[in-house]
Amino acid sequence: MNTEEQQLVERAKAAALEVLLHNRRGPFRGMPRTAGWGYPEPYTRDLMIAAFGILTTGNQKLIQSLKRVLENAASNQNELGHIPSLIHDPYDRGSSDCTPLFLIAVALYRKAVSRPDFLRTAVERALKWMEYRSPYCGALVGQLPTSDWRDEQWVLGYGLYVNTLVHLYLRLYGLKERAGLLRREMHQFVVGDRTPKRHIHEGLVLKNRPYYALWAYKIYSDERFDLLGNSLAVLSGIASPTRARQLVSWIEAECSAMRIAGTLAVDLPPNLFPFIRPNDPDWIPRYATHNLPGEYHNGGIWPFVCGFHVAAIVAAGRRGLAERKLLALTRLVQNAANPELEFGFNEWYRPADGKPGGQDWQTWSAAMYLYAAKCVDMGTPCLLENL
Repeated sequence: MNTEEQQLVERAKAAALEVLLHNRRGPFRGMPRTAGWGYPEPYTRDLMIAAFGILTTGNQKLIQSLKRVLENAASNQNELGHIPSLIHDPYDRGSSDCTPLFLIAVALYRKAVSRPDFLRTAVERALKWMEYRSPYCGALVGQLPTSDWRDEQWVLGYGLYVNTLVHLYLRLYGLKERAGLLRREMHQFVVGDRTPKRHIHEGLVLKNRPYYALWAYKIYSDERFDLLGNSLAVLSGIASPTRARQLVSWIEAECSAMRIAGTLAVDLPPNLFPFIRPNDPDWIPRYATHNLPGEYHNGGIWPFVCGFHVAAIVAAGRRGLAERKLLALTRLVQNAANPELEFGFNEWYRPADGKPGGQDWQTWSAAMYLYAAKCVDMGTPCLLENL
């Protein structure tokens, strides 16, 4: 980066820290806000994902706030070990990703503050809960539609994203044997091979492609590209170094083709592609109102997802490319619904024109920007270096 670009990144980092400090306390039992003005509630998944960025700042106010978030999540854990979808509400349940995200955030916090026994009982219960999530008593866990971060998109059976979270926490807690089993189950059978086999479960590997399927279950699957799930596959070690490099190159080639076709106007990938369109078999009528092609979960550009993408590029050994993507992300998060903001850190952006489509000053957007910047600065996927 030249001097002007470096200064822009530094301003964005300062603005992101301001967002996190602003959102540190909200109206619900003093828990952090999910966004600066909209979303005053403390959504569990958002705040657990924000832990990646918070722990790289070294800011003690934010780290103390994260501690309170983790303790409150644990206090509202049910007797079976499930973590609620709202930090403060023990009755708001049903998510497939809040419990694995809780396990990851606790592990990262333990490492950052040197407290290896922090929330030991809650962690043990959460680990047991996740063991029961496997429909066939293996390592791959199942989920119901709209139960992960995509509350307007159907992902069912063995979802890539949730299972990469499982693999990540298994490695963070040193559960190497079970992590190895999950990785083997993902790679053992290829999606698309429909030859009937007894007692065999499909994996998430695609023939002749470097990325993993969005989800699969028995004879059903969705082979669209999930940027978050595939980025986490790299960061958690599911993807080999060779596959990781191939994946990064493939994403660049696909994005180049989308820019030529006029469906992508920025130098960052959508969260999902190809977009789901009305004539596709996986189109759901509700998408016409809440999940149009190139919007929201159906191909929106999400800064927090791009933060993981930048970190995955670093992990794949492409630091120069990661720097370029960080700069593209910096320019994107300048766009705001409120024109008075220098940096919007909006929830998501439209790929066709880079315009914001959600709430400004989103906690996980700001936090994952800081995480991505730190990974680029250090040349390593921070907090995950020794997996």
